[in-house]
Amino acid sequence: MLEFVQVVWRPTLEILLLAVAIYYVFTFVRGTRGAAIVTGFLAIMLTFSLVTALLDLTVLRWLLGSITTFFVVAILVIFQPEIRRMLAQVGNLEVFGNVHEQRENIEVIIQTAERLSEVRIGALLAIELSTPLHDMVESGVPVDCVATPEMLETIFFPNNAIHDGGVIIKGDRITHAACIFPLTRRQDLNKSLGTRHRAAIGLSEETDAVIVAVSEETGAVSYAYKGQLTRGVSLENLRAFLSSILVAPAKPRTLVDWIRARSNALGATEKPAPTAAPVPVAKQTGTEV
Repeated sequence: MLEFVQVVWRPTLEILLLAVAIYYVFTFVRGTRGAAIVTGFLAIMLTFSLVTALLDLTVLRWLLGSITTFFVVAILVIFQPEIRRMLAQVGNLEVFGNVHEQRENIEVIIQTAERLSEVRIGALLAIELSTPLHDMVESGVPVDCVATPEMLETIFFPNNAIHDGGVIIKGDRITHAACIFPLTRRQDLNKSLGTRHRAAIGLSEETDAVIVAVSEETGAVSYAYKGQLTRGVSLENLRAFLSSILVAPAKPRTLVDWIRARSNALGATEKPAPTAAPVPVAKQTGTEV
């Protein structure tokens, strides 16, 4: 019996580690812009492998072996933004202070969105998390002041010299204004989607930031996170989503608590926030900015 355990424990451990690694890789890839690429690539590779094995095609088998050599390089190129975001999250530190301070920062965003939405003033607010945003913007005016609804409303006022572009918020401070965020390169978006919302999606694809946008045309409030844009949300839904991302969860005390918290976190990633009546991007009419 002891000899049997000594023989099988190494393969069992290897299978367990591989299973955990594959699970987290698929969890990480799912919901990203590269998910369709990975699915298509795996489908093609599986088809060619089956055909090669059934028909015993020597040349095709050699080609498949050569392609796998460059597979790692292809992964690094395709998932560059996601890998950068994942590495940043590994060393993630709490950006905000205690829970009370976190909720105060959220209320600043909510009040700002409410005020600007009522008067239909366009806005773009990027909440910095673990990935520094100063390297991701093409330009910006250093501000470095306390984030308040009054200050943010003043920045986005149409006659202000720095009202164009986006604002970067880190903790309870506004670090930069008039920032030009990278636009998304996705081709499946509605043509009516304006530059402001495309910039929100683009920045969320490259970083782990949460971006809140207010439409200048309709006053609708939207948010972007991890490449996904949710439009037409209510202030309560926005508050719930920001709380789920920004408020530091309680540390689990037991293994069961850790597993439950991890499951809830994965569910929140797949479905960022419940919305009463979200407006799908594909069904929007009229151009918004």
